[in-house]
Amino acid sequence: MPERGHLMRTLVALAVTLVAGAALLFGAPAQSGSPQPLSVAAAWPRAQRGSVPSHLPDGSLYTPGLFFDARTSAGTARTADTRFLRLVVVEPDRPVRELRRVPSADRSPFTALTGSGDTLVWVETVKGKPELWTGDRTGRTPARLLTADVGALRLYDSEYDLTLTDGLVRWAAADRDGTEFRSVPVGGGPVTVQRAAGDWGLSAWPWAVDGQTAATGASTLRNLATGQTVAVPTGRRSVTACSPAWCELVSINEEGDTRIELSHPDGSARRTIAEGTVGTVISDVVVLDRFEVMGRVGPQSELSGNQELLLYDLTDRSTVLVSPDAADISYRAGVLWWSTGDRNSYVRNSLDLRTV
Repeated sequence: MPERGHLMRTLVALAVTLVAGAALLFGAPAQSGSPQPLSVAAAWPRAQRGSVPSHLPDGSLYTPGLFFDARTSAGTARTADTRFLRLVVVEPDRPVRELRRVPSADRSPFTALTGSGDTLVWVETVKGKPELWTGDRTGRTPARLLTADVGALRLYDSEYDLTLTDGLVRWAAADRDGTEFRSVPVGGGPVTVQRAAGDWGLSAWPWAVDGQTAATGASTLRNLATGQTVAVPTGRRSVTACSPAWCELVSINEEGDTRIELSHPDGSARRTIAEGTVGTVISDVVVLDRFEVMGRVGPQSELSGNQELLLYDLTDRSTVLVSPDAADISYRAGVLWWSTGDRNSYVRNSLDLRTV
């Protein structure tokens, strides 16, 4: 299975890490004159927030993989004897609900969770070979194998690694000559394969974006339903990532500072949204077509090794401080979550961006 994440983001992340390290040693650039971002409570007082403890009531470590709302999630936990991996649903004031249990020795943790309504779909890897499974998050019906015919599945730690739309589960797989766009009915059936030259990944259906492992990132969006292609902004000194609505351009100047710019795929509405010891922290671009998720070296970073978690809101061009000390930042389906604390004692916090 390919490595998780984009190579292009790895290159930028390496440079940002070097900048961040210098900032920790010598001090971050002064921010005099720059307005300090509002907190979530001040900017969006009605936004739904939640927290999930690092351990379940039975003492097992819990790793969420998908939030349905700010307080209800599905994720992975081992049994107390570590012999089994469990896919569970955790929600307030209810017992933990187990959807599936598999031997730890035979399978990798449940990944790429996605869903629609009560239907969940995920990847299980059996001795190196991935499979797609589906189940009902309420637990009313047992989980079942959807297909083992997944090809060389590509996972980029994106909410579009698996998509569930129009009754079909869709994903991208590597092909010797390029990319396979695969789909299977969520109710079961044969897998359909559409092939394309180049290195593509899925975005919001029906769009795909190329350049998944290119040093400069994306150059083209393609509508898989109509065949329409759209060339997107690129530059020698920047890395580009795109959704159908927005493109993100990340560059590093001669002083070693990072600049994050956004524009529409046609190049219009281009703007700089952040500069300095900043970087992107998730694979997806401008989630909900509104929020760019960023990280920045802050006053607590030297002690904790974590970073400030920021959101840039395109509706009013404001930056909001989500957390001054965040780690393990993830996003899926409208919900952002992150950890606060240290390795021995931490809490996962969540923010439902759909309620902002």
